[in-house]
Amino acid sequence: MAGDYIPHADEAFLEWSKNLVTYTAAHLTDFSVNQTALTPIQALVTAYETAYTTAANPNRGKVDVMAKNQARDALKAALRVFIKAYLTYNPLVSSTDKEHMVLPLHDRARSPAPPPSTIPEVELDSSVIRWVTVHFKDSGSSRRGKPKGVHGIELRWALLDAPPVAVTDLTNSAFDTATPYTFTFNETERGKALYLCSRWENNKGEKGPWGEIVKAIVP
Repeated sequence: MAGDYIPHADEAFLEWSKNLVTYTAAHLTDFSVNQTALTPIQALVTAYETAYTTAANPNRGKVDVMAKNQARDALKAALRVFIKAYLTYNPLVSSTDKEHMVLPLHDRARSPAPPPSTIPEVELDSSVIRWVTVHFKDSGSSRRGKPKGVHGIELRWALLDAPPVAVTDLTNSAFDTATPYTFTFNETERGKALYLCSRWENNKGEKGPWGEIVKAIVP
């Protein structure tokens, strides 16, 4: 499966998530996965479905769209952790199981991608109220997107009153595999300074060097 295995479109992402959770729930014993690991994911799927339905209403407001995006980001992040921890390298999960869940098949004979050696360049777009959109590309590239052999980008960020001294001052983390990534904020956060730093990550979770810390004001 080329590219990211998680669907990009909201409706497709919802259906894929529901299928994966339903299939996993029916095979917990086969996969030797405890229900307590799956329960939080099921709750996030329900929350996202509710937010998606509200945002799809023609009478929706900007707050409804923000809530949908936040619910999607939370579910997407939790699913990545769950899949990596319980499904991807679980020997009890067969290739047929992964096909049913629409997960990538890992060829163990294939050489893994080396750790990233370049840094991302990011462009912050704050033209939409309460949104900051992050466009990213490889250093020196004229085209947006991740470089070959890179799975995605890690974004470390924080809303701070003063510039950070080091990346460790950026206490929040986000991850994406396709540009752009959009942060959504509350009305009370408008006017605050968003500081962000990024680095590439390969499909083994190996990190590249950090890029520059950049700043945007939440519109």
